[in-house]
Amino acid sequence: MGGASDEEPPSKRVKASSTDHRGLSNGKLPKEPSSFSFSASMARPLALQDDDEVIGSKGVKKVEFVRIITEALYSLGYSKTGAYLEQESGIPFHSSTVTVFIQQILDGSWDESLTSLHKIGIVDETIIKLACFIILQQKFFELLDGEKTMDALKTLRTEIAPLSINNIRVRELSSLILSPSPRIIDGISGLELTKSKPRSELLEDLQKLFPPNVMIPERRLLQLVEQALDLQHDSCLFHNSLVGETSLFIDHRCGRDKIPSQTVQILQEHNDEVWYLQYSKNGKYLASSSSDHSAIIWEVNPDGRVSLKHKLIGHQKPVSCVSWGPNDDQILTCGLEEVVRRWDVSSGECIEVYEKGIIGTISCCWSPDGKSVISGLTDKTIIMWDLDGKEMECFKGQKTLRISDLQMTNERKLITIWKENSILILDIESGDERCIKEDQSIVSFTLSGDNKFLLVSLANEELHLWSIEGHFRLISKYRGYKRSRFIVRGCFGGFQQAFIASGSEDSQVYIWHRGSGELIETLGGHSGAVNCVSWNPSNPHIMASASDDRTIRIWGLNHHHHHHHASDTNSKTCIHYCNGSS
Repeated sequence: MGGASDEEPPSKRVKASSTDHRGLSNGKLPKEPSSFSFSASMARPLALQDDDEVIGSKGVKKVEFVRIITEALYSLGYSKTGAYLEQESGIPFHSSTVTVFIQQILDGSWDESLTSLHKIGIVDETIIKLACFIILQQKFFELLDGEKTMDALKTLRTEIAPLSINNIRVRELSSLILSPSPRIIDGISGLELTKSKPRSELLEDLQKLFPPNVMIPERRLLQLVEQALDLQHDSCLFHNSLVGETSLFIDHRCGRDKIPSQTVQILQEHNDEVWYLQYSKNGKYLASSSSDHSAIIWEVNPDGRVSLKHKLIGHQKPVSCVSWGPNDDQILTCGLEEVVRRWDVSSGECIEVYEKGIIGTISCCWSPDGKSVISGLTDKTIIMWDLDGKEMECFKGQKTLRISDLQMTNERKLITIWKENSILILDIESGDERCIKEDQSIVSFTLSGDNKFLLVSLANEELHLWSIEGHFRLISKYRGYKRSRFIVRGCFGGFQQAFIASGSEDSQVYIWHRGSGELIETLGGHSGAVNCVSWNPSNPHIMASASDDRTIRIWGLNHHHHHHHASDTNSKTCIHYCNGSS
């Protein structure tokens, strides 16, 4: 018994038996050339081929290689070319039984497809039962769509239920007999399912279930090519470009010119040591803070150069750090052992001041929804305020140090240095506490953009990369920078955050390849300790560094040439054409 007919054209190109269509392209038959014999087009049986013949130096099986190429041709719409390849190679894309099965699914011949399913070479009975369930569920939905309620009920009772695959799903399907409104989530795609799907999509679901030697995964050749490109990118120390710039014609290799290593601008608006800086999440702004009691919001121009937007005045003590709001429209500044201030980025006005009596603040950050402000206090507790300054929660006991970074993940996990050699990760919702313990004193840390990794700077002049997803794991170590007395901070950066950068007390910026741990650049130009670096998240070719020499340097690519404009002559902002020289 077949199901209701379906005019939905299949999206895959398939090879049929001699009694069926050889190839399908969007449901249409490919036109045969006049000299092409349909009976001669059939490839020799797969069993007659030498399945063990290999090509290349890596032992690639010729049969698998040709079948993958054939699948690629059909998926690209080259149905006649795919058929010619099958004919000339003698290697069929699918076995004749699989081809018949595919056509039966597309035709809605459900009973016949169940018979063929047991003949296509699947050994695992569990997979066969799951495939039966998927096919019969489609039959059930199509019967309901055709208003054949009694036939649908019969299919449910006599064919689906006896499989004993998913009793909960069976009850959900039975509820559709009574009411068509309940929500059912498809077990394969995870999407809501309340009616039949196109049969081509049903085939895709079955393909994901079947062993790859029975039905080749869709776009398998493209997947292999992309994997090869990923491996080349991962092994390239200087890969810092968009994927679209990669060519298949040559092996991928980037040069050093892809790394920001040339000073293109020096900012001299601060009157004392620059302690902290951070690009906004959208890369349109840069914020810096200084021991001159001020913070500055800089606007980033399309060419990467920056201009002063607002100087934030109001703190009575050095400003230790800044924190951008989730939407980049507001920013927090933390006065060292003083107060936290919230500013409007557009106007530069102070909106709110957060303070706890005579207890000073040492760090600050936002909640991921932007509805609350968190700060570490000099009494080593952590406090959470709402935007209006009302205290929402106080985490008492030693939760932080007098000198500590503070960040919160998108899952509302608070991260802070709570002991000299330990980082605390506190789940705000559950109260669970976990910690990362180092053998050396911790100087600072930075959270990756995807919230999966933590970059920890240590007193022994090492940077440690930790995975904080699930079980905490130390991934990599980076060495070379100098640190003895001051706080220096590192950052993630570049295309797909493939690099690690750090300040250093020897007045240089250090850059490592994140995957290999190899030091690839040392940037000179500052005349004092480099306290902090930040990589523009929207432009992998731009980076900034803050120094005790009272300046901020903007770093760009070597082949970028910026012209000095007359309007800049009266500004303290200087354009530089190479490291350390005007």
